[in-house]
Amino acid sequence: MKWIASVVLIIALTWIGHEYAKNLAYRPRLIRLFKNALQILEAEIVYSHATVKEALLSVSKQIPEPISSLFKQMALDIKQNKEELFPIWEKHVETFYQKHSIQIDDREILHQFGRTLGQHDIFQQQKYVRLTITHLERNLTEAEEKNHRYGKMSRSIGFLTGMLIVLLLL
Repeated sequence: MKWIASVVLIIALTWIGHEYAKNLAYRPRLIRLFKNALQILEAEIVYSHATVKEALLSVSKQIPEPISSLFKQMALDIKQNKEELFPIWEKHVETFYQKHSIQIDDREILHQFGRTLGQHDIFQQQKYVRLTITHLERNLTEAEEKNHRYGKMSRSIGFLTGMLIVLLLL
């Protein structure tokens, strides 16, 4: 019975280490997708002169999941001149934040961008998009460094912690 419990403990802690490493690797991917989505959004607004709703729908068709569904749901929630855009943006970013591995910094950058979306003329909007992309690039560099530094280590620490606990209990 002790051996079964020991094996289960080692497997569980190893799995926790792997999940943490997976989240570290997933965050840079999401940030890259957000950067690409904002670049497409910028092109749609500046060059196509699309409305925010049309631009969001266009982005949702060109970006893979999970970002695609985020932009699509935002676009579907926008009513013609019925409400402001920021509450819709904020609601969907919060929902996305709860489901995916973005951090508070990433969420705050997206919130700041949402406050400016649709509030200014085309050229000002373009400046805000580029500023947001710059902030996301900084977070992307940080996320890649964390993944590189802590990814393999977290897998190993999960396994080694399990072994240590088993040795202490035996």
